Amino acid sequence: MLMEQSVEPRRKRINNARERQRRRKERGAMVTPRIQVDTRTRRAFHNTVRNPWVDRGRLLVKDGLWYLRNTPVALVAAVCLVAIYVLLFVGSHLVQGRIFPNVWSFGIYIGDMTAEEAELALLKAFTSDMRIRLVDGDRTWEATTAELGLRLNTAPIIEEARNIGMAGMPFGWRVPPVVEANYITAQNYLLDLSQQAEIPPYNAGYELRGDTVVGVPGKEGRLLDAGLTLEHMTNNIVNVVERRRLDLIMQPLLPESIDPQPYIDEVQQLIQQPIQLAGYDPYTDETVSWSTSPEAFVSWLEAGETGLTLREETFVPFLDAQTASLNSDAQEQRFLEPTETMNKLREAIAELNPVVDLRVRYRPTVYEIEFGDSAYSVSRKTGIPFFLLQQSNPGRNLDVLNPGDKISLPSRDVAVPLDPVKEKRIIVDIPTQSLVAYENGVEVFNWQISTGIPSAPTAPGTYQILSHDELAYGSSYTLCGSQGCGQWTMYWFMGIYEVQPGLVNGFHGAVELPNGQYLGGGNVGQPYTFGCVMSLDSNAKLLYEWADIGTVVEILSREYPAQSELARRAFPA
Repeated sequence: MLMEQSVEPRRKRINNARERQRRRKERGAMVTPRIQVDTRTRRAFHNTVRNPWVDRGRLLVKDGLWYLRNTPVALVAAVCLVAIYVLLFVGSHLVQGRIFPNVWSFGIYIGDMTAEEAELALLKAFTSDMRIRLVDGDRTWEATTAELGLRLNTAPIIEEARNIGMAGMPFGWRVPPVVEANYITAQNYLLDLSQQAEIPPYNAGYELRGDTVVGVPGKEGRLLDAGLTLEHMTNNIVNVVERRRLDLIMQPLLPESIDPQPYIDEVQQLIQQPIQLAGYDPYTDETVSWSTSPEAFVSWLEAGETGLTLREETFVPFLDAQTASLNSDAQEQRFLEPTETMNKLREAIAELNPVVDLRVRYRPTVYEIEFGDSAYSVSRKTGIPFFLLQQSNPGRNLDVLNPGDKISLPSRDVAVPLDPVKEKRIIVDIPTQSLVAYENGVEVFNWQISTGIPSAPTAPGTYQILSHDELAYGSSYTLCGSQGCGQWTMYWFMGIYEVQPGLVNGFHGAVELPNGQYLGGGNVGQPYTFGCVMSLDSNAKLLYEWADIGTVVEILSREYPAQSELARRAFPA
């Protein structure tokens, strides 16, 4: 009896061992048999697939799954653990107020963040990092959201992100951005951009290929339509932000001319002689000449509505280069005025004239007061009439000036307002009371004159003939008495500069006083006048008949030295 009881447990253990052995065999039978491959295939397979750690991991997983399927208690425990983890995960997000994972807005990940963290991340990305590409075909510009007047409203984004819960798991959830646009800011930016984005229309033009002029048809240009682009942006603001892209709406610009053929013969005629641009400086009496190649000159031409005209965009770089060549110092006072220069070139093209006469201009400058200077002495040093100094310094008391003070000087061109006559020049020297006139560099007149007395001196400077009057009248406070102010008569008067608006000094001959006598007794050679330059009457008539309107007059003094080579020749220092 005892033996039977001891044998029974042993049989059970043996049976259990056999059962386990049988199950191992069944699992072994489930393993895919090894495939026989050649040596190279076996080596490649061993190197790339048969990683022992991977195989062990797979076996462990299979064993674990088998164990769970065949051990209900373990399966229940695993499910409970997963449930507990999910509850802890959800609870922690709810308690901490975090957004559930896999939530995005305009490409920015905000999952697992608190509301404050999400707001900071969104604002940083929107205001600091984001750039909107503005696109027109293959041309692009970049703008910040602030430049485009865009403002992100984070509150509704975060609220929606929290309300979706775990809907973003596992495939993700996109929360559209809530963006507001400041219309005025965006409009101003687009209007500024329109200047950069504009492609001007190309009027029919010309090229020189060898010796033959070839016409180039006109082409449309493009102009940014700021209004329609702004409307497009505001209507598609979410898409603009998410794509970081705003497609610009452009409008066509039609050229004035498309067909170049009507004027090809005129272009061919123009290039037969080299184009010459001559810039004349009336102060130095120098002419600077520039030429260009026929190819460059042809590129300046375009077909206008009524004939050939100037293509500004190709001429302006040449004009800038020539202006730069005029100045050897850092002040860059001299320049070619663009509008004036281009108008004269247009006239020459219309007249098929290969020579273009231009005027060298001067910019306004600043004068620094030196020891001993006064506004009056600065006027005489610079050749700028005193009242023009006053006009250039409004609200400034020019009676109180100290060394180091700075005052504004107008352009020297105010004293030479007309187109100058290049061939003729009159030189007056106050110290020697002399006048010399030149034509084409040759002396034509040389005689004594009379300038202003110390109380009414003649103003030194560079001026020009402004008017012609065979008979003119003047007066002075010295001629005023109980019966009123007398008046004198001047013969062969030519105005050269204004002392005050409407009061002009100039050249003249004899001056007949109210008492019938002549100023200075009809003599010259020393100061007699009230600011004008007086010659003997016969000489004044010769000068009157010879000097054209626009003839340059250079009046020298100890303060104002010679400006031109002719003046230095006439009166050597």
